Amino acid sequence: MARPVVAPPRSSVPVLSPSRRRPRRRRSAGEGVLKIAAIFVAVVLVVAGGVYGYLRYRLGQVKSINCATCAAVADGAPYNVLLVGSDSRVGNTGSASRAFGSASQVGGQRSDTIKILHVDPTSGTARLLSIPRDTYVALSDMPSGSGLATDNKINTAFNDGPGPLVQTIESTFGIPIAHFVIVDFSGVIDLVNSVGGIKLDFPYPVRDNDNGNNNSGLNIPQAGCQTLNGNMALALARSRYYEYEERPGYWVYDPSSDLGRIQRQNTIIEVVINKAKSSYNPLTINAFLGSVVHDIAKDNGMSSGAMLALAQRYHAFSGSSLQTFTLPTTGGYSSVAGDVEVVQEPAAQQVITQFLGSQPGSVVTAPLDAYGSPIAVPSTVTSSPSGSSARSGSSGASGSSTPATVPGTGPFNPTPC
Repeated sequence: MARPVVAPPRSSVPVLSPSRRRPRRRRSAGEGVLKIAAIFVAVVLVVAGGVYGYLRYRLGQVKSINCATCAAVADGAPYNVLLVGSDSRVGNTGSASRAFGSASQVGGQRSDTIKILHVDPTSGTARLLSIPRDTYVALSDMPSGSGLATDNKINTAFNDGPGPLVQTIESTFGIPIAHFVIVDFSGVIDLVNSVGGIKLDFPYPVRDNDNGNNNSGLNIPQAGCQTLNGNMALALARSRYYEYEERPGYWVYDPSSDLGRIQRQNTIIEVVINKAKSSYNPLTINAFLGSVVHDIAKDNGMSSGAMLALAQRYHAFSGSSLQTFTLPTTGGYSSVAGDVEVVQEPAAQQVITQFLGSQPGSVVTAPLDAYGSPIAVPSTVTSSPSGSSARSGSSGASGSSTPATVPGTGPFNPTPC
């Protein structure tokens, strides 16, 4: 006898048909990690985009000046940037004004420091050429009625702005200038302070002493590794009457004047680059830019985007990798301009060719000897003879460490520590 079929009890919970039932899948731990990572990356990109935009805003605060004489540059091609340290105190307040006088006490401006940076974006290399500020030249593109002699020290070309200085460099040395950056006294102070100061090892106590006057304010009373703030670094960079205490009470004068100053400036640049590189991140860059944007000026052809791209390309560049050169000159006296530096040829053309990595352009107005006569400039230079880099003031291929035979170098100069 068959048993009756008993229906199961009716449930109050509806049962989905197989076609409507949603399958449940156990989420793996790996999926959770990937999802969190994706969210994190998205947040980082948003923040980074905001920082990049803010950095562009900061760079947009840099004063731009028209440069009618600046050379055009093809995409990816090497180019030259004129770096000018201006002695103008106009608008300076605070520490710079107190240390170096008010704007009302200084008329006009001179290029206290003249350097040219050769940038090769493709190879990621950079070289630096220093031109002594007292180099005797025929000035180019000076405005009529400026009251300045045509034959003068090259730093006088900056009296009415960067245009005549750019043109003078191109006409005298055949070096095309694509961009320029101008930094005043406050900029040097703020630059060094923004990286927390720099450390230099002084083998002797040093000071600036022009017949009893300390013009730059340099005073390092003890030998050894010292931390320099912005004012101290500027005093070292500007010192033209550098003395070191060889033994207690016995001070020795560095007779190279501007040439020695150039070597010390290059050391400061090397240390600042390395210090800034060690703390490279968007927030540090923002703090750095915020402290110096009002102390510098640039040509209007150098966009904020181009500067950021350059910073990203060179952010890992080491200061010790910066190859440095100095235009070879010798001291002389001009009845027009007083104490001057006279360009030495053919050594100058050899150094410029090595610096550019190619032949310079045509010289329109040759540099001058102490009597104001043009110096014969060779049209081409085949190669730099062995040892010429040491004699001419170039650092050679080893970077910024300069042979002791170069004028202005020696055991009395500070080194990184």
